[in-house]
Amino acid sequence: MSNIPYARDQNVCLCHVCSYVCPDGVQTCPRCESPVHVRKPNSQARTWAFLIAGLIFYIPANVLPVMDTTLLGNRSENTIMSGVIEFAGSGSWDIAILIFIASVVVPCIKFLVLGMLLVTCQRRSQWAKRERARLFRFIELIGYWSMLDVLVVALVAALVQFHELSTIEPRLGILFFGLVVVMTMFAAMSFDPRLIWDAEVENVR
Repeated sequence: MSNIPYARDQNVCLCHVCSYVCPDGVQTCPRCESPVHVRKPNSQARTWAFLIAGLIFYIPANVLPVMDTTLLGNRSENTIMSGVIEFAGSGSWDIAILIFIASVVVPCIKFLVLGMLLVTCQRRSQWAKRERARLFRFIELIGYWSMLDVLVVALVAALVQFHELSTIEPRLGILFFGLVVVMTMFAAMSFDPRLIWDAEVENVR
């Protein structure tokens, strides 16, 4: 491990936008003129802040109704879980599974994985570094699909409007869920995965 060269030892750093190898000390990338920094500034503090904000918004996102349905004069307000149950009960299992995965499974995975990464990095843990790096890449990947639930509600609302005597409207809960998605995306963007390997670098030195 002692033969592995590190960028800081070579007095270079990588542009996070175009991956150009920049000389240490430059303020902007010579290729794309983006700001250059050795590490993401205040990575752990910013990630914790966005993650906690996402957890706070996740409570009203699940408690408040996300859509208001009126069918043949009967009005009902649905939270995320009651909407999943209603879609499943009406035979729309595909939509129910999609909403459950996008609204419950994906956010919970992001909360757990990001929290685990933050705690292990703060403790300078050397446990399963490669696996933790893969988990972070997985979180980045599923982050692109986090808005599926909002899109499904919008799609269902558009489809229902075609039926006579039936309407569906989004409610406040969908706004909070959108904020959860934004906060978790910001948390993933703020986390610096190089923190995972810091303990290894310290041991080498």
